Amino acid sequence: MNPSQTTETRKAVGQMLKFTLFSASAGILEVVICELLLLTGLDYWLCYLPALVASVLYNFTFNRRYTFRSAANVPIAMLKVAGFYAVFTPLSTWGGHCLTGIGWNETAVLILTMLLNFVLEFLYCRCVVYRGTVDTNELAVGAKPTDDIE
Repeated sequence: MNPSQTTETRKAVGQMLKFTLFSASAGILEVVICELLLLTGLDYWLCYLPALVASVLYNFTFNRRYTFRSAANVPIAMLKVAGFYAVFTPLSTWGGHCLTGIGWNETAVLILTMLLNFVLEFLYCRCVVYRGTVDTNELAVGAKPTDDIE
């Protein structure tokens, strides 16, 4: 392996680790919100959707800034992420509803859905949302940040 390949490999591993940590914290947020809403007696999907939205917004904000360090246009990047969730959300909501309807544990369904989301979202962000803009923000280029988290 030549030095540039080693650097790229380290960068990719670092991105995966950061994405994992931010996703785990977003996952904790999602579980807490979903579990609290489940205490109200609402159907699973009515608890899952707001928890998912809160988790996605949190995850998008931190991964854009710190994992991918992208200067990509925020509205365009968010539209791309919204496109991912326009497919993932109905499928995962329907799937979760079906699985809980046949007796699966709601928390187990939530965790399974979150793991699937984690893998698919990383690949989508890396290959679609931030393609060509990774390591372009002020953190990556060494400039002094002017704002707090965007």
